[in-house]
Amino acid sequence: MSDRKCTHCGTSGLEPGFIRDAGEGSQGFARWVEGALQRGVFGGAKVMGRPQWAIDVYRCPRCRHLELFAESPV
Repeated sequence: MSDRKCTHCGTSGLEPGFIRDAGEGSQGFARWVEGALQRGVFGGAKVMGRPQWAIDVYRCPRCRHLELFAESPV
């Protein structure tokens, strides 16, 4: 449990977890990419050369609200 508080109900002790990315060619976890979405020729997101951060997710044990944070560069 973390010392973070839920922004929805105020409960302390959010439970850490992650959002799994199971798409084709994925690395198994979701990432935040800096800047607005830009699509390439084949429709995929352009991410080359753009800063990316792992998304840390916490769940409130009381109301089940999810809190997302991008604190770790990938």
